[in-house]
Amino acid sequence: MSQDKVVDFMSHRKVAAALSIALLLASIISLFINKLEFGLDFTGGTLLEVGYEQPASLDLIRLQLNDAGYQNFVVVHFGAETDVLIRLQQNVTANIAEQGKVGNELLATLRRDGATVELRRIEFVGPQVGGELRDQGGLGMLLALAVVMAYVAFRFQFKFSVGAVAALIHDVLIILGLFSLFSWNFDLTVLAAILAVIGYSLNDTIVVSDRIRENFRKIRRGTSEEIINISLTQTLGRTVVTSLTTLLVLTALFIFGGELIHNFAKALIIGVIVGTYSSIYVAANVLLSMNISREDLIIPEKEGADELDAIP
Repeated sequence: MSQDKVVDFMSHRKVAAALSIALLLASIISLFINKLEFGLDFTGGTLLEVGYEQPASLDLIRLQLNDAGYQNFVVVHFGAETDVLIRLQQNVTANIAEQGKVGNELLATLRRDGATVELRRIEFVGPQVGGELRDQGGLGMLLALAVVMAYVAFRFQFKFSVGAVAALIHDVLIILGLFSLFSWNFDLTVLAAILAVIGYSLNDTIVVSDRIRENFRKIRRGTSEEIINISLTQTLGRTVVTSLTTLLVLTALFIFGGELIHNFAKALIIGVIVGTYSSIYVAANVLLSMNISREDLIIPEKEGADELDAIP
């Protein structure tokens, strides 16, 4: 590849590093101060599905619940516009009689304007179960990062594994920071989105790492920075096309998918954007900071290879 066609990504690596550090610090500070707005999946509460004869107005339902003294509730359409899902983040007992009482009180509230409402389903999530889900979800993310580091170290080299894990931690913390900063609801769908982002970002980083390793072994002249720039330029087209097509699908889900997967799509959109950036300006930046060189990637020759080659 001729030099004039190579994009000099690494000339901006110090600016990118400063930006990443600033975003990470802001995310960590927000997480400490604001914390995450955990949904019913993690805090415990009651989930009710109700059916209307006519299309239901979510704004009217929210107003009715607010006037009745309910707090921290979520109201969304569930499939058709006549089906409504209500999540109450209020701790009640798991007793069937108590659940029935909650359902009857809710129906009475929704029927005050003369609407015909049917209670179709009621489920209870205890705070202990929610706490276990939260803790296990956090452990799951940590385990995923540990497995990624071990795999990349085995597949490539230790310095590549540090870069890959640094990029993944960078992506996860920024997503969590934004959800904390804007008090967006964090539920199991968002946790699933974060795990999906880890997979997406890792795939992108491995593609870039594979090209960097290949070019270090193939290109005999050039500094580490130049070889990384060549590698990033060669994978740029694939990265842009993959990111754009993924974002098109996620944008459609965000707009037309309904409120149930609204935060799921939002977390993935943020993750794809940040993950594309981190595969270039975090993973590759870490490699340069750790002084990656051709010697790190030389394939060791097998003992006795010279003697075998000398045999006529």
